[in-house]
Amino acid sequence: MLKNLSREDRLQVMRFVCSFAWADLEVKPKERALVHKMVKEFELDPDEAKQVDGWLKVPPRAEEVDPAAIPAAHRKMVLDAARRIIKADGNVDPEEAESFSLLEQLLA
Repeated sequence: MLKNLSREDRLQVMRFVCSFAWADLEVKPKERALVHKMVKEFELDPDEAKQVDGWLKVPPRAEEVDPAAIPAAHRKMVLDAARRIIKADGNVDPEEAESFSLLEQLLA
C-alpha cells in the first residue's frame, strides 16, 4: 500500500503524523524516533525527510492538515499512523486523545 502512494500522499500522511506529535505542544524523543522510523517505512527521499524534520521543529499549519483533503482510500492509513504517534511515548495526553477522536469523526 505504501509503495502505491504518490509523493504528495506520503507527505500528507506525514504532515498528519507530525501534527499529532505536536498535539500536546511538545515532540517527545520517542515520538521523534517513531517519525524517523516512519520516514524510512514510507521510503521518503532526503528532501522529503528534510521537510518532515522541519515539521518536527515547527508543526504543520492547520490548513496543511485538512481531514477533508484525505482521499477515502487513505483514511485508515492516516488514522493508523496518528494512533501510532500518539501512543509512541506510552502516554496519551488528553489533547492527543481529543484530537484523535475528532479526526476519527471527520474521517468516518
